[in-house]
Amino acid sequence: MPRFDLSLPELREYRPQVAEPADFDDFWRSTLAESRRFPTEPRLTRQESPLTQVEVYDLVFPGFGGQPVHAWYLLPAGTTGPLPAIVEYNGYGGGRGLPHERLAWVTAGYAYLFMDTRGQGSVWGSGGDTPDPNGTGPSVPGFMTRGIERPEDHYYRRVYTDAVRAIDAIRTLERVDPARVAVCGGSQGGGIALAAAGLADGLVGVLPEVPFLCHFERAVGMTEEDPYQEIVRYLSVHRDAAERTFRTLSYLDGVNFAARATAPALFSVGLLDPVCPPSTVFAAFNRYGGDAEIEVYPFNQHEGGGGHHWVRQSAWLGRVLAR
Repeated sequence: MPRFDLSLPELREYRPQVAEPADFDDFWRSTLAESRRFPTEPRLTRQESPLTQVEVYDLVFPGFGGQPVHAWYLLPAGTTGPLPAIVEYNGYGGGRGLPHERLAWVTAGYAYLFMDTRGQGSVWGSGGDTPDPNGTGPSVPGFMTRGIERPEDHYYRRVYTDAVRAIDAIRTLERVDPARVAVCGGSQGGGIALAAAGLADGLVGVLPEVPFLCHFERAVGMTEEDPYQEIVRYLSVHRDAAERTFRTLSYLDGVNFAARATAPALFSVGLLDPVCPPSTVFAAFNRYGGDAEIEVYPFNQHEGGGGHHWVRQSAWLGRVLAR
């Protein structure tokens, strides 16, 4: 894959105008208030597991509209806490999978919650358990255009609300230090982490890895890859819907959430990434409202830094927590 986007010096200065609705903050304030009317306390069920050094729990918490969302909640065995905590969000099409697939952060000493993404889990991985019971109008297969006609109906309004409610939930747990909660995720999970960072107060760190869901208008005109191409296919049929479509997406754009986030952040980007073009990542990074660093992988595509990047994330978060 040859380089197709701006040069690295240009990327570091890239600060595009991204559409931001005047009622953006009111929209999200009322959305979260509606869902926070439901009880926060999650339901924990201990799971039998061959993982002798990790306690495994099925955690169910009330997400958007109080609807139940599943997560894995993992603890280092025998710890009493209070522990720093990580909430992780998943990539596009994957579910929460199986507990033994999620061991890095818990074995590094963190309380760890891995959120199931509603309605997903049937494209790759080991499956998911959380339905999305909400209906939708005409849409392209996938999740990008579900409810695209109005921001109130869009799929990611529900997912971003779930993400914030996952943070609310983990902060209620007795072995968690509620003042030391960080969020992370790759691709879709990175975009969700950015949204959570812009919507939740008091996070200690944010780790968006090759984030998706940023700078929609540029992304759909630059990449031939899904999931952004779902929007292109939709607009190729609904030829008069572009203005309405991008208005809805402006309420969901990671750039707008990044501008509202204040917790320290460590981003990553692959300069050959055809799924989340580098300029879309830098658009969010350069607008980030708190202290932020970015790891650049010049010769990588959407895999970014892979396992090497987790080592950097772990060291970075350790330094943040030690401040």
